[in-house]
Amino acid sequence: MISTNQFKNGNHIDVDGTVFKIVEFQHVKPGKGGAFVRTKLRRAADGNVIDKTFRAGEKFRSVRTEARRMQFLYADGTDAHFMDSSTYEQLAVPQESVADALRWTKPNDEVDVLFIDDEPGDLQLPSSVELEVTETEPGLRGDTASGGGEKPATLETGAVVRVPLFVNVGDRVKVQTSSGEYMSRA
Repeated sequence: MISTNQFKNGNHIDVDGTVFKIVEFQHVKPGKGGAFVRTKLRRAADGNVIDKTFRAGEKFRSVRTEARRMQFLYADGTDAHFMDSSTYEQLAVPQESVADALRWTKPNDEVDVLFIDDEPGDLQLPSSVELEVTETEPGLRGDTASGGGEKPATLETGAVVRVPLFVNVGDRVKVQTSSGEYMSRA
């Protein structure tokens, strides 16, 4: 069993028979009444995010998770296909449950597939990834009054991020996977 005071971002819990991943949480102690925990949970089955409030000290069944190293092959619109590098066994995961992580994953990349109670359910990504810019408008000198500025850029995985004006097509950029923010040129 796991209590609300043991919550950590990324943990998985079972709430009324449904497995959720804790996206963020906040302990709240109002001046009057009992303490409670405000959470943002992502349903493991389909990736929907909900807000839920629990009483402090409430207990839940902790969910056994295991990460296995696999190679991402391709996504066909309904499923994302992975292959176990040691056994060459292929696996299909519903694409909507891993859609957010696939924004930062190229075909043939090695990824950690998270198995929740022996069912594939999520991808564990590194905190940042390096991807190539495939499309962006050229930044012109003097576009901004203060010298800074941003423009949209499409990466090789199809994700769109805001980058500084000096980034051009063909540059490799480092992007934070949790927020989708540009960090630096690679």
